[in-house]
Amino acid sequence: MIKRIGIGALAYLLPTFVLGFVWHLVLFKRYYDALAMYRPDVIIPFGFLSMTIQAVLFAWIYQTTFANRPGSIGARSLAYAGFGAALSWSFTTIAVAAKNVMSSVPDYLVIETGFTLAQWIIVGPLTVLLLETRTARASLA
Repeated sequence: MIKRIGIGALAYLLPTFVLGFVWHLVLFKRYYDALAMYRPDVIIPFGFLSMTIQAVLFAWIYQTTFANRPGSIGARSLAYAGFGAALSWSFTTIAVAAKNVMSSVPDYLVIETGFTLAQWIIVGPLTVLLLETRTARASLA
């Protein structure tokens, strides 16, 4: 089970870190700068630590709640991605909008909702495919 959680954590951590870095600090940097909510010297190791904690917890949730769920890989991917997106959106978008100073809450909600959807469109199916492939190989051995 520890290996499966490790694989699930990497399926979350790697694409989330790459997407998050490119999305927030490259592609939409001007958009976020206009929101005037980020410190000028973003502390990337804190973001990575936060994502690592999330990765382990999401992998554990997948393993204990979604891995043995009946249905196709597609159905499990959709269920896990929907759950992950809703939970992530609650703490990365709604909670941040509620307590941080920014130039436009609606603009922040739009850009972060887009990020969360992009993230979970990648992470949900990737997690399921990696773990399903591993399970199929293990059952053949």
